[in-house]
Amino acid sequence: MSAEIKEYLEKGAVVLDVRTQQEWNEGHIDGAKHVVLQTIPDNIEAIKAWEKPVIAVCRSGARSGQATQFLKQNGVDIINGGPWQNVAQHIEG
Repeated sequence: MSAEIKEYLEKGAVVLDVRTQQEWNEGHIDGAKHVVLQTIPDNIEAIKAWEKPVIAVCRSGARSGQATQFLKQNGVDIINGGPWQNVAQHIEG
């Protein structure tokens, strides 16, 4: 999984954090975009407008998995990065 994350970051991927506002406030990746999972359908056009590959993250990987599945069905080039700390270590590492 980490090779895929690295590959996406090299392609200039946007990190999409789908956790709640409270979780986001407790810590997140600098430069990540925050769209709470439940609001993703309402934000699909905005996400597509980034015109970049996307790495979805959350606390455990479950919600980012749901976001990945939904966005993939809607034509977004996306992978599930799992827990946000997983992806953070590739960025800050």
